[in-house]
Amino acid sequence: MVRLVLFLLGVIATASGLHWLANRPGVMTVNWQGYEVETSVFQAIVLLALLVGVGIFAWNVVRQLWKSPATVGSIINRRRERRGLDAISEGMIAIGSGDRQTATRAALMARKSLPNEPLTHLLRAQTAQLQGDNSTSRRIFEAMLASPDTEQLGLRGLFLEAQREGEIEPARQFAERALKSNPALGWPVEALFEMQCRAQDWDGALQTLATGRRHNHIIRAVADRRRAVILTGKAQALEHDSTEEALAFAQEAHKLAPDLVPAAAIVGRILAGKGQTAQAAKILQKTWKLAPHPELAAAYAYARIGDSPSDRVDRVRQLAKLDPNADEGALALATTAMESRDWKTARAAIAPLIESSHLTQRIATLMARIESGEHGDTGRVREWLARAVNAPRDPAWTADGIVAETWAPISPVTGQLDAFQWRVPVAESSDPTLVAERTERLVALGAPRPRQSTPVSSMTADVIDIETSVRTIPTDTEGELPDLSGVDAPRTRIPEPRKSSSRVS
Repeated sequence: MVRLVLFLLGVIATASGLHWLANRPGVMTVNWQGYEVETSVFQAIVLLALLVGVGIFAWNVVRQLWKSPATVGSIINRRRERRGLDAISEGMIAIGSGDRQTATRAALMARKSLPNEPLTHLLRAQTAQLQGDNSTSRRIFEAMLASPDTEQLGLRGLFLEAQREGEIEPARQFAERALKSNPALGWPVEALFEMQCRAQDWDGALQTLATGRRHNHIIRAVADRRRAVILTGKAQALEHDSTEEALAFAQEAHKLAPDLVPAAAIVGRILAGKGQTAQAAKILQKTWKLAPHPELAAAYAYARIGDSPSDRVDRVRQLAKLDPNADEGALALATTAMESRDWKTARAAIAPLIESSHLTQRIATLMARIESGEHGDTGRVREWLARAVNAPRDPAWTADGIVAETWAPISPVTGQLDAFQWRVPVAESSDPTLVAERTERLVALGAPRPRQSTPVSSMTADVIDIETSVRTIPTDTEGELPDLSGVDAPRTRIPEPRKSSSRVS
């Protein structure tokens, strides 16, 4: 609208000017080289405007003729770019759908039309991968490293190639180079962190984790959990040899993840060994409220050096009251009571768990211990052990189908960090033949046993292995009781960390 108004105003001004000149005639005389030209002012102005217009038109014609080769070349280049982009688009779609023939044809067209385009290099490399030509794809990615614009793309491609071929060290080097050149990238952080954890390079993993957190590649909660698990693994390895360093690692891990049972247990044992019972109890109680665990109960029971068995029973009873709905409290109290030969307390603690809906292998085995220690009743012992064979399994440290005696920071199968979880393992087979074989192992229990019993050595052992539990029951037969390893699934035994001096045997 504004432009239309300005145009109309321009037309009106021009017409008014011409009208003004037409009403004021005058004479202009030009005398040049013996020629004399006489005309009016109005005609002279009109003639000058015509000459200017013709000059401008002639200049444009000459300029277009001068630039015509470049214009033709620009048109050709635009058509080539359009063909190249169409080929790249077609090739990417073909790669995604697995069409090798179309992808190869598109890669050739893209290379012909846009030989220096980064997307062309990527299309050629992925086409070579689709064809199984890894040497060609690797050569293309290596060529990308020469240009700053394509260096990150080349490093990513080389990393994936090395990872696909199982070349761990080259893959790690490519990830480190990518992270060093551009810390804003997220993939090298995760890739490098995972490889460092598998190699148990904890210092490098902590550094990579800090880089990822600093550039917001990892959210705070995840970063804190990962750091806590790594620090707990370091503390576990140093608990016996370097107590102070292990305590520092475990305390930081406990602050980052209060529900991490191994960290709290390590702190509790070391502080108890130093005589700092109150601090140890506070940390163990905090984690117990979040995640009741037999290892916490064992550390809490022996938190004060020199306590009598009855004192330990009282301590564990107070711990169990912190979470009265947790079965672990009752089991810990029953186990501690057996150590003090307080059979009445042990039976009272475990009685609510004997119902069919709560009975597990661990509970049945504890009842077998109680019957053996209190009455020496072989028949009742065999009955409870028989029930243990078919009872549901108890929680254990499990990772990728592996049941371990102790927690570890990574999975022994995949190397994944924080893979071990305290949970019930996958259910065993209900094959009648297998059940019959397990039952036959109970027949060799033999004649009635004496009333003496071997004291319980560790509450944690109850959770891990029923076989260990059964061997603590005395017998008048020669040697140990029959091997009941079939009661539980085969386990991968991870070396148990050496205990702190705080544990009283």
